[in-house]
Amino acid sequence: MRKILLMSCVAASALMANGAFANEELITLQKNAKNWALPTGDYSNHRFSELNQITNKNVKDLVPVWTFSTGVLRGHEGNPLVIGDVMYFSTPFPNIVYALDLNNDGKILWKYEPKQDPSVIPVMCCDTVTRGVAYGDGKIILGQADTTLVALDAKTGQPVWSVKNGDPAKGETNTSAPQVIKDNVIIGISGGEFGVRGSVTAYDLKTGKKVWRGYSMGPDSDTLIDPEKTTALGKPVGANSGTNTWEGDQWKIGGGTTWGWISYDPELNLVYYGSGNPSTWNPVQRPGDNRWSMSVWARDADSGKVKWIYQMTPHDEWDYDGINEMVLTEQKIGGKERKLLTHFDRNGFGYTLDRVTGELLVAEKYDPAVNWATKVDMDKSSKSYGRPLVVPQFSTAHGGEDVNTKGICPAALGSKDEQPSAYSPLTELHYVPTNHVCMDYEPFRVSYTAGQPYVGATLSMYPPKGESNMGNFIAWDAKVGKIVWSNKEQFSVWSGALATAGNVVFYGTLEGYLKAVDAKTGEELYKFKTPSGIIGNVMTYEHKGKQFVAILSGVGGWAGIGLAAGLTDPNAGLGAVGGYAALSNYTALGGQLTVFALHGK
Repeated sequence: MRKILLMSCVAASALMANGAFANEELITLQKNAKNWALPTGDYSNHRFSELNQITNKNVKDLVPVWTFSTGVLRGHEGNPLVIGDVMYFSTPFPNIVYALDLNNDGKILWKYEPKQDPSVIPVMCCDTVTRGVAYGDGKIILGQADTTLVALDAKTGQPVWSVKNGDPAKGETNTSAPQVIKDNVIIGISGGEFGVRGSVTAYDLKTGKKVWRGYSMGPDSDTLIDPEKTTALGKPVGANSGTNTWEGDQWKIGGGTTWGWISYDPELNLVYYGSGNPSTWNPVQRPGDNRWSMSVWARDADSGKVKWIYQMTPHDEWDYDGINEMVLTEQKIGGKERKLLTHFDRNGFGYTLDRVTGELLVAEKYDPAVNWATKVDMDKSSKSYGRPLVVPQFSTAHGGEDVNTKGICPAALGSKDEQPSAYSPLTELHYVPTNHVCMDYEPFRVSYTAGQPYVGATLSMYPPKGESNMGNFIAWDAKVGKIVWSNKEQFSVWSGALATAGNVVFYGTLEGYLKAVDAKTGEELYKFKTPSGIIGNVMTYEHKGKQFVAILSGVGGWAGIGLAAGLTDPNAGLGAVGGYAALSNYTALGGQLTVFALHGK
């Protein structure tokens, strides 16, 4: 434990010595485990805390110590920030931001409620969620549903600047959390189900002025790809890589939206994130690999230029968005210490890459039910190197339009969606909330109209044949691509995980339980039922010498869209309503923050 703290302090000191590496204030705040200063916990997306007052020995004594009603229904994703004596968090639409005084039982210091046109609600896919706020330079940064990016004075809640990042009339919305990196705020865009062309954009933290924007597809000038210097699996991508695998001008409505989590390596000055599904969901209408949807990106933080890129699911036929978090670690593979990037893709494969070069090191299934591909080709001399080997029986393009392809695993919501994993440097394991769900998928022809759904597929979802659990919570060794232990859950685990130096891992369930398990064995040590289903991310902080654990509950999101939006048609919610119909027997709507501490502490 002392070694981890020392390494963290040394790393932070090195960064502080060179202001060009990262926002100095945020580096200092991340160094202090009492805070939770970033939406992702830290730039590496570990969601690991060095706090160790709560351990695998005493976590059974955890009790709720205070609560706060958000006043908003629908799905509560994301997590609070804690900076010093203040907690900040945002709600689903209308995206209220609260600042709570930790010195005074969570008293409201200020509340910001943006005025948004409710017409944005039906344009949002899979519930009116948001994944939280960011902090930097004395400002709280909010990405509103209507794509307005606003900076609020952290002390008063008064707007400092705002800028429009997209146009809801074209289907562009925002669900992701911004990330402050150096002197910029970086944020993506949502709307892949409306034919939006994905992008990530950097805005100046002080003024809101646009610094750079990189698209997921299009000409090299739009993607910020260098045909000779940008590599994919070690080779230059060549000219027009963002257009030459699309038919005609389809790339202009190509999807590849960027609503997931953002990681950052200050030493390499590289930003990492994933791009989502190509539009439409009907693969017959868009022949080719549809680059660069479904890809891991490494961009220079200052210019947005792409160093390397890797496409996980070329010519996606199943809506396996590649937006899930990129976890940055330093571990040994083959006896060699490497800078690694681990990504649990919707397609059911856990990928480990060298984050310096983009070399693919590991690609293995992290749910045994995955059947749409046999494996990822790891033979560097093969023409299909790095590509999944698709099983024709489960190819929706192979069956063609208006043909229902059955028994595909995973379902469109993936073996894991955006709900983030955690990583412990003590165990060198990743703790992954997963879905254990399969689907039937019938594509049909659809025409594009700006601002209207551009899906082109009908889905139904259910557990794998002969099984009843729809989720697992697993521990994963990314060095070799193996499940170390796995706990079954009745429903998908749609909550983000937290790992701590107390050898405890926390996560939430769709029924509403906060659970704690032993980091080494997976043994369940504690659970508490919160008022509504949990799709938020567990976080921890220290205040006045006490360690607290906090979670937002409020069922919704894609898995809970039936409850959140009052839908009953089994095929509604892109197939999720029928799959999760039983959830209404266990929980109901309601947004609440619940904060826990040890009994007697």
